Amino acid sequence: MLSTVIPVYNEAESLEQLFAELCEVATTHGYELDVIFVDDGSTDGSWAKIVELAGRDSRVRGIRFRRNFGKAAALNAGFAAVRGEHAMTLDADLQDDPHEIPNFLAKINSGLDVVSGWKQTRHDPWHKVLPSRVFNGMVSWLTGVKLHDHNCGMKCYRREVLGEVHMYGELHRFVPVLAAARGFKIGEHVVQHRARKFGHSKFGVERLIKGFLDLLTVKFLTTYGRRPMHPLGTIAAIAAVWGVGQYGCRALVEVLWTSGRTPLISSADEQLTSAVYLASSSTSDLVTLYFWLVVSLLFFLTGLLAELIVATRGPNRDIFSIAETVGHTSDRSTS
Repeated sequence: MLSTVIPVYNEAESLEQLFAELCEVATTHGYELDVIFVDDGSTDGSWAKIVELAGRDSRVRGIRFRRNFGKAAALNAGFAAVRGEHAMTLDADLQDDPHEIPNFLAKINSGLDVVSGWKQTRHDPWHKVLPSRVFNGMVSWLTGVKLHDHNCGMKCYRREVLGEVHMYGELHRFVPVLAAARGFKIGEHVVQHRARKFGHSKFGVERLIKGFLDLLTVKFLTTYGRRPMHPLGTIAAIAAVWGVGQYGCRALVEVLWTSGRTPLISSADEQLTSAVYLASSSTSDLVTLYFWLVVSLLFFLTGLLAELIVATRGPNRDIFSIAETVGHTSDRSTS
C-alpha cells in the first residue's frame, strides 16, 4: 500500500485532476492507493470536493482542521493516519507530478529512508527562485544534509520515519534534516516541476525570515537538543571573558594615559578633575556595554530555552484541532 499525504489550502480546482493522476499511476504500477487529503482551513470549497471524492472512491480519506494551522500541522495529522509501508507527500496545486512516484519508490527500495524531490528546473518567478537557492545552500552548509531543494513538497518516506520525526511551527521544510539527525539515510531525486494552473502561491517574502529563524532552531535542536549546556555555557564563558577583558583593557589604558599626563598637570585640582572625568567616562561606557550584552544574552538564551520547551513538551507536539474526517479513517488518525 502507498499512502499519499496531501495538505490542502484553497485548492478546490485542482483536486479532481490530482486524484485522477494518482489513480492512473496506481493502476499502471499496481499500487494499493491510500489518499489522505488534509484540509488546512480552506475557505473555497476544498472540503466539499474532498467529501465528494471520498463518497465516490473508498481510497480517499479526508481530515478537516477547524482553521488554518499551517503545513507542518497538516503533515503531522496526515502522517498519523498513514497505513501504507511508504508515504508520499505532494502539494495540491498540481505542480508536483504524481508520475514521479515510481522513481521515488525505486530509490527508497535501494536502501534510502527519505527521498526528497529536487525541482532542478522551476516554473516560478526569479524573485522566488533566487532566494530559495540561497536558502537551500545555507541549510545544506549549516546542517550537513546536502540537498538541492529542502523545501520541495514532494517527498517519500518509509513509515518508520514518520513515527520518529516530529514537526511544529514551520519545520516542515526541514524534515530530511530532522530525519538525518535520527540516523535515517537521505537522498534526492530530480522531479519535473509543472507550472501552476489554478490559484496562486500561498507563500510570501516573509517566509525567508521565518525560514532563517527556523533554520537556527533546527540546527540547535539537532546538534544540542540533548545537551543545551554546551552552547549556553560557551556563550556564558565568552560573555564573561569579554566583560573582564573590556574592563581590564580600559583600566590599563586609563592608568597609562593618566600617568603620562600627570607631569603636565600643574595643580592638584586639575589632577583631581582629570581623574574624576576619566572615572565617570569609564563607568558610563562599561555600564552601557554591559547593559546591552546582558539584554542580548537574555534574549538569546530565552529563545533557545523556549525552543527546547516546545520541542520536548510531550508526544503531542502539534497544535491543531480536527473538526471532522471523511472516508475509512483509522483510530490513529482521529486520536
